[in-house]
Amino acid sequence: MTTVPFPTLVNTLERVFKRIGLSVDDATLCARIHAESTWDGVASHGVGRITRFVDYVQRGWVDSQATLQRVHTLGALEVYDGNFGIGVRNAMEATERAMALADEHGLGLVALRNTTHWMRGGSYGWHAVERGYAALMWTNTEPCMPAWGSSEQSIGNNPLVMAVPSDKGPLVLDMAMSQFSYGKLKTLERQEESLPIDGGFDSKGQLSRDPAAIQATRRILPTGYWKGSGLAILLDALAALLSQGRPSHEIDNLQRGSGTGCCQVFMVFNPQHLGGSDLCQTLVDGITAHLSSATPDETERQVRWPGKSTHDRRQLNKDNNDATVEIDDGTWNAIIALAE
Repeated sequence: MTTVPFPTLVNTLERVFKRIGLSVDDATLCARIHAESTWDGVASHGVGRITRFVDYVQRGWVDSQATLQRVHTLGALEVYDGNFGIGVRNAMEATERAMALADEHGLGLVALRNTTHWMRGGSYGWHAVERGYAALMWTNTEPCMPAWGSSEQSIGNNPLVMAVPSDKGPLVLDMAMSQFSYGKLKTLERQEESLPIDGGFDSKGQLSRDPAAIQATRRILPTGYWKGSGLAILLDALAALLSQGRPSHEIDNLQRGSGTGCCQVFMVFNPQHLGGSDLCQTLVDGITAHLSSATPDETERQVRWPGKSTHDRRQLNKDNNDATVEIDDGTWNAIIALAE
């Protein structure tokens, strides 16, 4: 592993993005999002996605010059075509527009079609919640997980983000519909570690904790078995319906790479229209205080809730200037090569 100062990581990523033709603003935004995701412990969707993103831009699968195009308006709901533009920029602009609609209506809903991989979905939940908004966001993906009862990849893992604000520490959930992401499987395989619980099926159709065996079959396990499978299917259907875009099973027909041509939904709520920010603050603080007082289980670890570890880490160094990030040597060397 290589220890990289956070500012060095950001500057290096900016050079990579500028070299492949991104504008200064887009390079700055994408560098920040990828660096923050890595610093927050989600390297699989931070630095781990850099070489693939560069490849997609160079192939023309991601159009770095494309912009959002509004195609439908219905009060607090707006539909946009992403025109296969940069997924991070499209998602951030959709979040900003949803917040503006929430200021006006209390609720803002932006549905986006024909966009590309948004990288770490939690980035947009954090963006909203740190500005005082609650959020519910999700994306569909190409089929990469077996539906319950199937042995082949037939549904997307369709990540879901939920967030409720509090100055003392928001609640932020960012989860895929699979028990473990492929990024996590790769990380554990590299570290020669097993999964803590079953994460998929091996070549004999048996539940397994071996990350290499699960990657070989690509039979990852839906979260909650049939429940996660069912939720993934409905998230897919709603994303395609609201954006008037492609459901999961049609995305692969484009043959433009992972996450390209997907649909995303950004629902944002303004607490000022829902009892006020003080009520929201009291609500979240009461929930977290209740959880922190709960008796720990046999592991004697502190009781956790969604968003706690990320918030605590960010509070330790709010400006990131003194932060460092541990990056796999091979990944860092590949990024350096792209920046030169």
